[in-house]
Amino acid sequence: MKTIKGPGIFLAQFVDKAPPYNSLEGLCKWVSDLGYQGVQLPTWETFIIDLEQASESQTYCDDLKGIVQSYGLEITELSTHLQGQLVAVHPAYDLMFDHFAPEHLKNNPKARTQWAIETMKKAATASRRLGLKVHATFSGALLWHTFHPWPQRPDGLVDLGFKELAKRWLPILNHFDQEGVDVCYEIHPGEDLHDGVTFERFLKETGNHQRVNILYDPSHFVLQQLDYLTYIDYYHEFIKSFHVKDSEFNPTGKKGAFGGYGDWIDRAGRYRSLGDGQIDFKTIFSKLTQYGCDVWAVMEWECCIKSPQQGAREGAPFIQKHIIEATQKTFDDFAGGKTDQELLHKMLSID
Repeated sequence: MKTIKGPGIFLAQFVDKAPPYNSLEGLCKWVSDLGYQGVQLPTWETFIIDLEQASESQTYCDDLKGIVQSYGLEITELSTHLQGQLVAVHPAYDLMFDHFAPEHLKNNPKARTQWAIETMKKAATASRRLGLKVHATFSGALLWHTFHPWPQRPDGLVDLGFKELAKRWLPILNHFDQEGVDVCYEIHPGEDLHDGVTFERFLKETGNHQRVNILYDPSHFVLQQLDYLTYIDYYHEFIKSFHVKDSEFNPTGKKGAFGGYGDWIDRAGRYRSLGDGQIDFKTIFSKLTQYGCDVWAVMEWECCIKSPQQGAREGAPFIQKHIIEATQKTFDDFAGGKTDQELLHKMLSID
């Protein structure tokens, strides 16, 4: 068993124009003072990390690590959620996702996809230069608009969708393999990888690629009414990244999982600050520790009620309280003894 590392924090949701949230140094000092030990870096925020430079310059990466470490912190992972999303976008979502792409690529889906693929490769190299072994991202989606089987899907559509998704990701995965870094897909509504079945389909289409792994975030499973605890039993060997985020599901006679097109505050399923939702984190941390999952516990703040500042203040002690120091001995060792084959035979009356 291994002791989970943490507490860490994902910086993406805290970025702002005002200090201390508008510089890497300011963010690092702020979260360090709150008791965090690690930071997950969003790579689309160039003032936090310039991915182009990080992929090309070891000196730049060493300087970046030095800034983070000067505040008593470690980099847990780099995140390319927005760039990973653009690896696969169905045309129905082109306009909605275009704002994630550079200006010169808008209204050019093919060029945008190629840019996303090359950007992911740069993230692999940057991760290696920073001494990181895992990377956090989204899979993108070609099939999400068909998740409800109406209109009826033609035979072969889903198979073709996963083959194409794997085709786009394989060059990326191979580059991550060359760099010695695992790709951890956040299993998330809106992505083609949104539960266990879809993860397995993708894994199969990539030829069980060794770099295909999971970013486990139980909040997304509550919104799907999926058993997030048994999920760990099935997929613990793939869980190499962990977002600690709470959520709740409160259906009524008027709304359920689909949400009635409501804003977050009005939905039956919504994300909450740590401790304010329904997730059994005590059991989650126990299972991840029992299975020896080598992960950082990284707080992600997404709450429709509580401020990000309060969520961040409460997040570090919440995670610290749940981290289990993995035992290195059996509690009843004192009652045992050295193995004595003759005695064992006598106990079982074996000649």
